[in-house]
Amino acid sequence: MKYLITSLFLITTIFAQTGLEIAQQIDAKKKPKDMTSKTSMVMTNAKGKTRTNTMFSKTMDDSKKQIIWFLSPADDKGVAFLKIEHDNKDDEMRMWLPAFKKVRRISSKRKGDSFMGSDLSYEDMTNRNTDENIYTRLDDESIDGVLCYVLEIVPNAAQKSTYSKHVTWVDQNTLNLVKENSFDQKGQLKKAKTFQFQQVKDYYVMAEIFVKDVQKNHTTSVLIKEIQLDTGINNNLFQEKNLKRIPKN
Repeated sequence: MKYLITSLFLITTIFAQTGLEIAQQIDAKKKPKDMTSKTSMVMTNAKGKTRTNTMFSKTMDDSKKQIIWFLSPADDKGVAFLKIEHDNKDDEMRMWLPAFKKVRRISSKRKGDSFMGSDLSYEDMTNRNTDENIYTRLDDESIDGVLCYVLEIVPNAAQKSTYSKHVTWVDQNTLNLVKENSFDQKGQLKKAKTFQFQQVKDYYVMAEIFVKDVQKNHTTSVLIKEIQLDTGINNNLFQEKNLKRIPKN
């Protein structure tokens, strides 16, 4: 009887969780202090033609600070991107364009623009603050045998998001993202995304992202490899002056 009561209590507690509470649990997951990685990004258009970029990336503070240097192809080599997210003001985003010898600042009005021709926008590359979205828990679903929480996430008006909402599937066991559908301002499905994680040390870190722009029939596959965690990246790295030189490691 005691076991039954305990089990019923746990079941009731799980189902009583709201969408916001689940989102807060995801935010509270153990995360590395910093991460270094190499990434390949394969873009495929509606005719099946592909283009591949390789990048070197360093991040801190749950990717709120990120700097990316493009290594290939040759016409993109040296291009670099800096992102610094802020809680109480607009995020900073800058792109170093060596061919023009200039740094281009990316304003919040352009956060819906494509990142280097991919199906990821600048908005897709930023974190979501729980206090800037409305979270609604939908019915749980299984994806390929993985039991998932399903959340509807609606950005508040102050964000001026390019999306009207997201529907996100989250692994109930690991709290890792599994799948997400993002809808445009007309309520039409815009992007379908899937995610793969790997365990490195005591952390689950993103290993692969697949994005399909269903309206353009264009896809982007991002493979994150050579991952190094907690190496002690210096906070001073995340400055505009460091965009112009690709580090050796």
